[in-house]
Amino acid sequence: MNGTIAKRWRKLPSIFLTFCKIGPITFGGGYAMIPLIEKEVVDRRRWLKTEDVSDVFAVAQSIPGAVAINSATFIGYRLAGIPGAVTAMCGVLLPTFLIVLMLSAAFLQFRDLPLVEAAFEGIRAAIVAVICYAGYRIGKTAVLDKTTLGVVVGTVLLLLFVNVHPVIVILSGFFLGIAAVAVRSWLGLQTKLEDRPKEEEWGYMMGDGI
Repeated sequence: MNGTIAKRWRKLPSIFLTFCKIGPITFGGGYAMIPLIEKEVVDRRRWLKTEDVSDVFAVAQSIPGAVAINSATFIGYRLAGIPGAVTAMCGVLLPTFLIVLMLSAAFLQFRDLPLVEAAFEGIRAAIVAVICYAGYRIGKTAVLDKTTLGVVVGTVLLLLFVNVHPVIVILSGFFLGIAAVAVRSWLGLQTKLEDRPKEEEWGYMMGDGI
């Protein structure tokens, strides 16, 4: 037990530095951070698998708060408990807070300059591409079969053409997912959940990639 606690505490500097470098290089807020968080946590550090990060993003978007902060907190908690959650949250918040604090006064002075306006127009356009890429990467693990594809298409149509609150859409997906799994189990069909790794198979997440 003490060894496990000590191992988790040794992860805190890596968790902090990982999330500390994500914030300052990401324009566009939480959704623009998703590809960078996935690249660091899955590809580089190998703390989690892609489908597990997709689950984290889904939960992070379904509760109040910024998706990047929520995601960092969930991932930090998964890696090192409450200390990891606090460390990851501070890592993703602190650099951005300091940068905004320093630039807020300067931005008010220079925001009307043509060069600055042109730069932000380009940045906004690039952010759209980053968010679309994040949606594509998450979609690869979220769209598992015809049922989930139908949920995606249906919810997109609802959001585009009907004035439905996103919370209602998320809750609908929650209940549709439960219903779909229940029906498949009742019919004796295999569900995609059976292919997911069990908790005891996740040992590599707990430090091998640090």
